[in-house]
Amino acid sequence: MIVETIGYAARDTSGTLSAYKFERRDDLQPDDVAIEILFCGICHSDLHFARDDWGMTNYPIVPGHEIVGRVTALGDKVEGHEVGDLVAVGCMVDSCQKCDQCKADHEQFCREGMTMTYGSEDKHLGGITQGGFSKHIVVSENFVLHVPEGLDPAAAAPILCAGITVYSPMKAAGVGKDSRVAVVGLGGLGHMAVKVAAAMGAEVTVLSRTPDKQKDAQDLGAQKFLISSDEEAMEEAASSFDVIIDTVPVQHDINSYLPLLDIGGELVIVGQIGMLDEPNTGPLLFGGKRITGSLIGGIAETQEVLDFCAEKGVAPEIEMIDIQNINDAMERLENADVRYRFVIDMASLQGG
Repeated sequence: MIVETIGYAARDTSGTLSAYKFERRDDLQPDDVAIEILFCGICHSDLHFARDDWGMTNYPIVPGHEIVGRVTALGDKVEGHEVGDLVAVGCMVDSCQKCDQCKADHEQFCREGMTMTYGSEDKHLGGITQGGFSKHIVVSENFVLHVPEGLDPAAAAPILCAGITVYSPMKAAGVGKDSRVAVVGLGGLGHMAVKVAAAMGAEVTVLSRTPDKQKDAQDLGAQKFLISSDEEAMEEAASSFDVIIDTVPVQHDINSYLPLLDIGGELVIVGQIGMLDEPNTGPLLFGGKRITGSLIGGIAETQEVLDFCAEKGVAPEIEMIDIQNINDAMERLENADVRYRFVIDMASLQGG
């Protein structure tokens, strides 16, 4: 059984990560699944959490919530998994399982609060949960997902956050054939939004301040490219979109996007957590337009997006790294110097 494992943890607001030994529970609960981690994606949230940008980090913290691994042991009542199965764990590892939101498969909105993969109260060991920048993890089977055949295990990792984050609001908005979808920002989230929307049959446009990502946008599946700093082009694009997926992860002005929505259109914020510049309510009132937010998705929907990606041949564009290069990767992530998602090869993490 797993007692002590090893990972990479941040210990202060510098966000610098280094090797860290800690414990996973070794007395498996009846519904527990023990997993050896093979791959873990790196998300912008990991960077924010490591540096305590949101004021909620308890140190030391092991980030990582895009986890793919192999089952190594099972609790005696687990029925949906077998030792040796290729499985995945996303942004949460527990919830109350009793409230209306959990019963509706929206565990991310659990009335008692979901247990995040890292940074939440650990109901089993005390302290806080620790994430996937590590060799092992133990999770209730209700929060363990199957990695479908045909999906590259390393590329599957970012689907567990980036993929579900963009899939869920597009599914809720009914995106499909003939839908007109715009994506703001072509980073880790944005490039998955383009791929998923295109796979759903939508006409996809990427909005960017400069033309330098136009070829990338087209290669990813976008039919159109709109330069948001071009006032004339923006005016001509008025009422062009049913849905705009805003993936920008920092405070920004959304007012230039609202006229682009058609009547009844929806701007979905999936990137920024915190303050935005003050919106103009005119387009909302006179066009019946909406500004909404979306937070990942429930477990059933996360399995759905994994299956969707396997069926449609959708996979994130990834750059594999060794864990020893994590701090360089975090710095590059902050500078948007990755196309488009880092994934850690956990074989590089020795010990534990």
